[in-house]
Amino acid sequence: MKEFSFSWRALFAAALISAVPAMVLADSVNGEVHKQPTNYIAIAMFLAFILLTLGITKWASARSASTKDYYTAGGKITGFQNGLAIAGDYMSAASFLGISAQVFTSGFDGLIYSIGFLVGWPIILFLMAERLRNLGKFTFSDVASYRLGQKPIRFLSALSSLTVVAFYLIAQMVGAGKLIQLLFGLDYLIAVVLVGVLMVLYVLFGGMLATTWVQIIKAVLLLSGATFMAVMVLKSVNFDFSALFEKAVEVHPKGDAIMAPGVLISDPISAISLGLALMFGTAGLPHILMRFFTVSDAKEARKSVFYATGFIGYFYILTFVIGFGAILLVGTNPAFKDAAGELLGGSNMAAVHLAKAVGGDFFLGFISAVAFATILAVVAGLALAGASAVALDLYTHVLRGGNVNEKAQMAVSKGAVIVLGLVAIVLGIVFEKQNIAFMVGLAFSVAAATNFPILFLSMYWSKLTTRGAVIGGAMGLITALTLTVLSPTVWVDVLHHQTAIFPYKYPALFAMIAAFVGIWLFSVTDTSAKAKAEREKFFAQFVRSQTGLGASGAVDH
Repeated sequence: MKEFSFSWRALFAAALISAVPAMVLADSVNGEVHKQPTNYIAIAMFLAFILLTLGITKWASARSASTKDYYTAGGKITGFQNGLAIAGDYMSAASFLGISAQVFTSGFDGLIYSIGFLVGWPIILFLMAERLRNLGKFTFSDVASYRLGQKPIRFLSALSSLTVVAFYLIAQMVGAGKLIQLLFGLDYLIAVVLVGVLMVLYVLFGGMLATTWVQIIKAVLLLSGATFMAVMVLKSVNFDFSALFEKAVEVHPKGDAIMAPGVLISDPISAISLGLALMFGTAGLPHILMRFFTVSDAKEARKSVFYATGFIGYFYILTFVIGFGAILLVGTNPAFKDAAGELLGGSNMAAVHLAKAVGGDFFLGFISAVAFATILAVVAGLALAGASAVALDLYTHVLRGGNVNEKAQMAVSKGAVIVLGLVAIVLGIVFEKQNIAFMVGLAFSVAAATNFPILFLSMYWSKLTTRGAVIGGAMGLITALTLTVLSPTVWVDVLHHQTAIFPYKYPALFAMIAAFVGIWLFSVTDTSAKAKAEREKFFAQFVRSQTGLGASGAVDH
């Protein structure tokens, strides 16, 4: 086998992160990170990306005057473009750095994340995409509240959406700060402020149109870089997968164990709970669901999911190859192998080391810039989803009862973007020293246990009532939050208690049960006149979603 050449500093290894995230591979770097010598190649490439995307933002700002333009890019994004943008939104630095790191440390068990993420897309394709587009206008709250009480449903939807956005943003901001500190040689504070400012600029002036194109460009760069890395790994073993796996087993400290299950997750409850969070959490992420309103009709929405599934599936195959390629790197370079014990304890930077090995400083700079650009694209989508929850749900429908003109709504939305940017910067600074891996896990658990049940049942269950949706959704939200705090991830790792009250790291299984049982119980026992009217309205909604009426997004509440 052709050996990789790899030159690196011992300090670089010592700076590597202390733990692969416990849940959805948060875009975080935990532990002490030391500022590295300035990587001018990475900085130059990142500046080029920033200039390009700021130019796109200026172009988009002239085309984002109305609320429809601002929130949904005027519904003019094609299915292919939207599919690539969804892939860009979904292929975060967590996926690129985290999944490859999981394969690097645990072998085949790392694929549970890839499979879990990917399986969520057929659910969206076959069960949700068409009805979302036919029944919604700007956000998934439009769909959930179509046949139910506007204020209570929108309030709960906004609360759960903001919870998901907040925890996701914290992980992204801390991860961005640590990555730029490690890779670019800049201070953590500068990195966090830079991400926050750019996030505000993209969303404040460009809206969904700018955010979409930022995600498309980032997706193309990430797919290109990952493809090059995977091809170089396979080239080193003459494109023989058997040789790749055999050599990985030879050099990995865990030996044959990396080819068998049980290295990462050893009990069935945790495996089921993690799988549920990954699959159904995807179908409840507000910044992902919001993308289905950027296309013209249900047909383009289905195309979006089809293309996104293809791009994401291909990407996850690449991360698998990259992870095993990093294992070979450890076995073939003495300097790297000396640090194997520390690195195999959980290095989110395995892909970055591999980039250095296969492409030298230039490609390392490219991958470093792409990893940071990835976080920028994701936080822009999160900020837009958070702003829509504040302006459309809380302000327009909950506080003002829908009596708000478009100008006022836009003003509130842009104000919310600025506030979210400031909050993100502050939280990124506050949580710098904390293990924030659980936060992305909590975001997926909340999405799976609150957003998904309400949205899914509002589209498919005729007996759903406002009372059931609100109480059951609140039960899922509270259960997810409570069990996360009581789990080993927080109770032991963060709060430093000896043993956890809740023994499992992943609360999704229990939170989803609480949500679905609560929704069912409090709906079937609701005999009010309002509940009867809501059940009758379901059939009108069903006909509308099946015939495509309302595909323009003009939901009349």
